[in-house]
Amino acid sequence: MKKKNVLNLIKYYAEHNDSGFRNEAYQIADSFYNAGDRELAEYIIAVLSGVNTFAPQEAQDGKTYTFLRKIEYSKEPLPLPDCIKEDIDGVINAINYDAGINKFLFQGAPGTGKTETAKQIARILNRIIYRVDFETIIDSKLGQTSKNIIELFEEINHLSNPYNAIILFDEIDALVMNRMNSNDMREMGRATSSFLKGFDELNEHVIVIATTNLYKEFDKALIRRFDSVIDFNRYSGDDLENIAVILLDYYLPKFPYAERNVRLFRKIIRLMDPIPCPGDMKNMIRTALAFGNPSNPYSYLVKLYLNTNNPNLNNINHLKEEGFTVREIEALTGVSRSQVTRRLRGE
Repeated sequence: MKKKNVLNLIKYYAEHNDSGFRNEAYQIADSFYNAGDRELAEYIIAVLSGVNTFAPQEAQDGKTYTFLRKIEYSKEPLPLPDCIKEDIDGVINAINYDAGINKFLFQGAPGTGKTETAKQIARILNRIIYRVDFETIIDSKLGQTSKNIIELFEEINHLSNPYNAIILFDEIDALVMNRMNSNDMREMGRATSSFLKGFDELNEHVIVIATTNLYKEFDKALIRRFDSVIDFNRYSGDDLENIAVILLDYYLPKFPYAERNVRLFRKIIRLMDPIPCPGDMKNMIRTALAFGNPSNPYSYLVKLYLNTNNPNLNNINHLKEEGFTVREIEALTGVSRSQVTRRLRGE
C-alpha cells in the first residue's frame, strides 16, 4: 500500500464518494493479497461487503430508474441442500473478491428458491438489489424493445455505486424468449443481439443474477455469457422433507393454537409424491395453518394430509396401512383412540 492510497481514501471519504472509496479500498486489499497478507486482504473485503460505508444510493443521488425496481431483502428462512449451498457460498466469495466474476444464472423448476436465494445473497452482502422490470422493456412497437434493452444497460452501467448493487433478471426468459412465437423474427433477433451486446459490455463491478425455468431452451450463446450456472434441481426427498420441517418450525409460532407434531408431519410429507418444492411447500404450510380450526390444534395437519396422493380420512384401515399410529389417527380424524382400536379390530 502506498501513501497515494491513503490520501485517496481520505479524499473520497471527505467527498462522500462511496464508489471511489470502495474502489480504492479494494485496490488496497489487492495489494495486501499480492504481498502475501491474505488474511488482511480477506478482512478488508469482508468489511467492505458487510458494511454500507455511506448513505444508500437513492439518498446520495436521488436517481430514479426507468427499467430497474428496488426490491426488499427476504427475511424468511431459505434452507438449501448442501450441494446448492456450497455453490451459493462460491458465488458470495466470487463477489467478495471482486475478481470480474459477476454474471450468474440460477436455473431450476419453479419454487426451488432461485429468486429468494438472490435476495438472500443481497442481504448477506448488504447490497441493494434491483429487479429488471420487463413490462417496461418489452414493447409491441417495431424496434422499441431493442432500444429499451440498450437503455437498460445504460442505466446499469451508470449506477453511481456499482459495488453496492445486484441486478436481478428474474425469469429472464420473459425477455430473451418473449418473441419465440412471433412472426417478426427480425425484431426478435434485433432484441437478442442488443441484449447479448449489453451483457458483453456490462460493468464488471455490477453483479447480475438471472433466473430461469427454461434453461434447456436457452441459446448457447446466451449461456456462455454467464460466468456460472447454478442448478437448483438438486433436492433429494430427504432434503425436501427436512426443509418442510424447517418451514413448519418457522411458521408454527405465528399460530398459537397449533401444536407441533413433527413425527406425524413427516409421515404426511412422505405421502406426497412428489414432495413439493420449497416454494410450494411454504405456501401449503402457511395456508394450512392460516385456515386451520383454532379449536383443533392438529387441524393444519388434516389440511396437509388432504394434499397427499390418496387421502381417505373416512377409512381407519386405510390410515393404518399408510403407517399412522392409533394416536395419529385420532389426531387426523377426531375419532377417539378407543374407537379407533375397536374399528381396527372389526368390532
